[in-house]
Formats: sequence, C-alpha cells, structure tokens
Amino acid sequence: MSNRLKAGLDKAFAPLKTWAQSKAPAKTGSQIMALAEEVESISFGNELEPARANERESMVTTQIATRGIRNPDVLDVMRKLPRHEFVPANIKDHAYEDGALPIGNGQTISQPYIVALMTEVLRLNKECRVLEIGTGCGYQSAVLASLCKKVYSVEIVADLADETRHRLARLGINNVEIRTGDGYRGWPEEAPFDCIIVTAAPDHLPEHLLEQLVEGGRLIIPIGEGTQELMVFRLADGRMEANRLIPVRFVPMTGEAMGSNGRRLGN
Repeated sequence: MSNRLKAGLDKAFAPLKTWAQSKAPAKTGSQIMALAEEVESISFGNELEPARANERESMVTTQIATRGIRNPDVLDVMRKLPRHEFVPANIKDHAYEDGALPIGNGQTISQPYIVALMTEVLRLNKECRVLEIGTGCGYQSAVLASLCKKVYSVEIVADLADETRHRLARLGINNVEIRTGDGYRGWPEEAPFDCIIVTAAPDHLPEHLLEQLVEGGRLIIPIGEGTQELMVFRLADGRMEANRLIPVRFVPMTGEAMGSNGRRLGN
C-alpha cells in the first residue's frame, strides 16, 4: 500500500476509531477494527422484460460469475432485471457492457460487476431492511429489493429521485421507498437497518451511518479521493470489523460530506 493511500485510509477511519472508543473499554479499543487482506473474490419472480435476455445471460456469465460472484440469488436477479430500462434511450444498446454508463444529471449507473459484488457482500435475506445512500437510476435499488424486505433509499437530486420513483413503479417494484435529500446522516427515523450500502465516495467514514446498523449488520462503502477502497464494515459483539475489498472509482459524495460548495455527481 502506498504512503498516500495509507494516509488517506487513516483519515477515512478516524471517525470509526472515535466511535469505537466511545462504545468499548479503553483496553479493547485497539482490537475494534481489523483490516483484512484484499479479497480475491469473494427474483424478481417472473422476468420483468423478456427482451435482451441473451445480453443479460452473457453479462452474468462473462462479467460477473467469472470474477467470483457465487451467490445464486444475486446471479439470478441480474439475469432477470432489465438493466436497459434504467439507462437513457440513446444508450440502451450499451446497457449490458462491462462498465459504468452516464444516466443524465451528471450521474452514472454502476458497472454490473460492482453492483453484484456490493450486493453479495451484504448477505441479504428476505427479512432484511436496507438503507441505500445514492438512489441514482434505481438499478442497484431494484437488485436489492428483489433480495430483501424493504429498501430505504436517499437521493440528493430531486429530479432524479422523482424519475426513479416512476421507473420503479412502472416496473412493479414496490418495496423501495425513496427520500429526496442528503444521505450523509442516513435515515434515522427508520433506523436501525440490517445493511447499509453507499454508492458515492466520501473521503472518510460517516459515523452517523455506523449508529444506524443493527448488531451483526453490514455497511459497504467506497472511501477515499480519486481511486478509493471499497470497504465492508460489520458490527458484531459491540465491535466494528472492517475488511478492504478492491480499489474502485465512484463519484464523490457531496452535500454535507464535502461541504456546502460540493457538487454531487451521484450513482
């Protein structure tokens, strides 16, 4: 790890260390966070849209399964969910390509593999309540919704939040509630959550989100500036463990995370 990246991670985890010290005896404070080695890899019922089924199958086979995603439920939903319904009409033919795509409002839809990885790491079940920070076009929301009880999603761009509400309703996805606003402080009125997923990168770990996890809950978030680290945090027995997954490039989290002059680009 480079000195620059190490310094960035030290800065990013400062709130976690402060939080840990407030939750545990001083003598165990040094054991609160254990960074793991980098990880090599770790239904929507009836298909919503029969078109482009071959493209979805190829996406799952060549981009996702070959990179180590093994959860059959995650693979199944990504075979069925019509990704092309979540992108602008002029780029529908690129919807199943191996990369992020622009969706308007200066935002992007994440690479299919990253969506699958972040979903698999959460280890969802049908009883989970999930907080998503950064609704974007709603593709990640829809993937989550097929695997859990309910998704509470926060989007700072009002026009995009409205557009995504209509899209999900049109597709018959009714267990996603979208709130327009800054997601930096989470959604305290609906906390605690079994899992939290953040799809824009702050340069530090927002401690407010840690407070909204249930015991045993997981938080996945990209942290850093420029190239970030995708991190997963788990709260267990009053301790917070952190595992570093892979280097990623998400757009920055702005709003309160960046200050009043920040410009959020989104998911």
